[in-house]
Amino acid sequence: MDKQVKAVIIAIAVIIPISAILVWNSNQSISSPVTSINEQKIIAIASFYPLYEFTKQVGKEKVDVSIIVPFGVEPHDWEPTVKDLQKLQQANLLVINGVGFESWVDDFESIESNAVIVDTSNGISIIKELDEHESFGDPHIWLNPVMAQKQVENIAYALIEIDPTNKDYYTNNANSYIEKLDALDKKITKELSMCEKKDFIAFHKAFTYFADQYGLNQHTILESTDPRTEPTSKTLENVIKLAKNLDLNVIFTEETVDIRTSEVIANEINGKVLVLSPLEIGDDNTSYIEKMEQNLLYLKEALCN
Repeated sequence: MDKQVKAVIIAIAVIIPISAILVWNSNQSISSPVTSINEQKIIAIASFYPLYEFTKQVGKEKVDVSIIVPFGVEPHDWEPTVKDLQKLQQANLLVINGVGFESWVDDFESIESNAVIVDTSNGISIIKELDEHESFGDPHIWLNPVMAQKQVENIAYALIEIDPTNKDYYTNNANSYIEKLDALDKKITKELSMCEKKDFIAFHKAFTYFADQYGLNQHTILESTDPRTEPTSKTLENVIKLAKNLDLNVIFTEETVDIRTSEVIANEINGKVLVLSPLEIGDDNTSYIEKMEQNLLYLKEALCN
């Protein structure tokens, strides 16, 4: 975080007594910090795109949901501004992925905020990665539709704790969306099971949970769960050799990375480059399920042909 933001955090902490930020845990109760919650919408802030959509699906008309990492911005590179810190002070709920994905979240604990923080990874079995960038483990749980269902449940639990009067409303909304995620899971299972190939080459190690769920073998250009690392020439040589040995003709890239890395490999195997989105960025025009279905379409092109 830059010096300006740090200075503001310190100033706020000195002027205003620090209040505890409540963290949701399924084994402990949280008392609602919201007054007159039935008279106004809950103000919820989601850390990045998938959680923004999940929260909107559960809260609907009773929750005003915004996203703190702007659309189109890579979450790994994002740091909060003074305006972001001020925005959080007005929130009732902060929805995070957890597993260390939001490295900036601890900075908010230095300011006064009554926001409840819900860690949506609670109750999910996390793969521990020996990766300097992801010391907490692999955070990409949202790419597994089954794990995404648990994230939706955790969001619903937090909203119910804040606003218990509308428990049935949040529960019904969550269940309705979980049914759609379950249908997505079944669709992916059915369609990928018909593909002969099971190996694919992604850009970075974002699809481990997805691959495990659907019986695939993920190989990557970057041996990291962080897309900011750079591949060496030796790494590219090894990936080219691997692609040839596996008879692959598709190399995947991502929306926020330089496509030329994947193109170098694709050219060497007479293949092509497609986008396999880790869904770390998004917008209001395309839903989580639509983006996952687009991923499925490209995976089928890589594995079924």
